[in-house]
Amino acid sequence: MQIIEAIVLGLIQGLTEFLPVSSSGHLVLLQNLFGMHEATQAFTILLHVATLIAVFVYYWKDIWALICHPFQRTTALLIAGTIPTVIIALLFNDTFDSIFGSGKFIGFNFIFTGCILLYADSRKGGRKKIRNMSIFDSLVVGLMQGVAILPAVSRSGMTISACLGRNMDRENAARFSFLLSIPAILGGMVLTIKDMITGKVVLTEAIGLIPMIAGFIVAAISGYFAIRFMVSVIKNGKLKWFSAYVFILGSILILDQFVLHIIVK
Repeated sequence: MQIIEAIVLGLIQGLTEFLPVSSSGHLVLLQNLFGMHEATQAFTILLHVATLIAVFVYYWKDIWALICHPFQRTTALLIAGTIPTVIIALLFNDTFDSIFGSGKFIGFNFIFTGCILLYADSRKGGRKKIRNMSIFDSLVVGLMQGVAILPAVSRSGMTISACLGRNMDRENAARFSFLLSIPAILGGMVLTIKDMITGKVVLTEAIGLIPMIAGFIVAAISGYFAIRFMVSVIKNGKLKWFSAYVFILGSILILDQFVLHIIVK
């Protein structure tokens, strides 16, 4: 893997993991558009570790409080929110991958993400804090997070929208969404490692130490600033700009799929 390729993949992963535009959709698009070699699964895991570090750094006070006092309501809410995601991933991940993995549907999925973001932007936000959430609220958010196993469906977009739909205030919606990303990202890493062990994933090329380090650093730094940026955006209610972006991108991809045949092969 070339250093520039690792840096680009790290930047895309770091930004789009937390911006509501879908990291999976952009990685598929990037590989198709520029003919980049698909990152090995080991490198993908490394980038996910980097984005986890970004969450840990930004929300270190919340995470430290959870570590020091694990038996609290927030812990129960995060566990409840993770359960639907795990069930959906275990039951439908292979099916969704076989149907949507080729990238032929990412245009439609981008537009679906845009519709959800428009809904979220129309919500003024309630007064509910994380401590006021019910288990049902958390399950709804987790269900929407499970939908995001589809490529080009944004995990952060789905969870933030679900939180706002459950009348959470905007700041706490962002906080719960990003804290919930920790078990989700860890779960994705476990599934990837399982596929590597069972032989479903074959590592076809060496990554190299320098590209690994470069991609890791870029993903961690860009992920941290993406979180900071998103928290500010959510507070000010400007999700419609992301919605416009994915609407335009999705429309271009659909046009390409049925007419141009340049980007999505």
